[in-house]
Amino acid sequence: MSEKMNIVTEKKLAAGLSITSNAVIIILKFIAGIISGSISIISEAIHSMSDFLASVLTFFAVMKSSEPADNDHPFGHGKYEDMSGFIEGGLIIFAALYIIYEACKKLFMREAFEVDTTLGIAVMLFAVIANFFVSSVLFKVAKKSNSISLFADGEHLRTDIYSSLGVMAGLVLIKATGIHILDPIIAILVALFILKAGFSISKETLNNLLDGSLPPEDLKSIEEIINSYKNSSVSGVKNLKARRCGPSTDIELTILFPKNMTINECHNVCDEIENLIKKKLEHVTIMIHAEPDNQIISEKPNSIHDTKTTGH
Repeated sequence: MSEKMNIVTEKKLAAGLSITSNAVIIILKFIAGIISGSISIISEAIHSMSDFLASVLTFFAVMKSSEPADNDHPFGHGKYEDMSGFIEGGLIIFAALYIIYEACKKLFMREAFEVDTTLGIAVMLFAVIANFFVSSVLFKVAKKSNSISLFADGEHLRTDIYSSLGVMAGLVLIKATGIHILDPIIAILVALFILKAGFSISKETLNNLLDGSLPPEDLKSIEEIINSYKNSSVSGVKNLKARRCGPSTDIELTILFPKNMTINECHNVCDEIENLIKKKLEHVTIMIHAEPDNQIISEKPNSIHDTKTTGH
């Protein structure tokens, strides 16, 4: 089995593990929330429900994005992962807003209420341990495969860890003090934390969907590699473009060479630059066009602009 097939299998297994884990946690949280009468636990169940839907989306996005390019999608199916991550961010935002709505209703109700905390504390502890394990697997596979959807799913579960810890701490405080009004207050605080994570994920994936530029640190790495050749063989560079497309990165650039260099010499330099960029960034597709330099160019290469790549 090739390395590429191994990575695809790992991605599918990681996404499947996330789905199974979320399904179990959802059931336990809803049961604990209904029995205990805690809005913070029910809010966590709603949060986990959005995790579950996101995991299902991730599973199908991973399968679709791993398909090879075809006549309808000549550049591959990597954008399916970006779309999945964007939808996940939207689900997180929706879940957070709903939690705030339900907590405010309970917070401003006139009738008194009580919360049975023991069962909730146990379920929250289980959720923290399970999500820590699953999110660690997702982050490991996401880093190895450069999968934006697995990373978004891991971030989704990581927010669930922090929110579950917050709810568990609140339940312990309620149990110790008997102040039950803390329950909806904790739910609102958790929701605000979730809301921030949702906007962060949506912003990153939307940037990829709109063919936004790479992060500054990646752009700097590309420029440093090209600049390292400027005193020996490269005169300059122009039309430097780069974007993320699902798990891969597309780069286009035109390199200017002195007129006295042979085609073979230019080709060798292009291969060297291409290999160095691939080694630095990984999962990269590069298209380099070589042109003769009509004038002496001493300035540094142009910065990469937010433009759409038109080919591989």
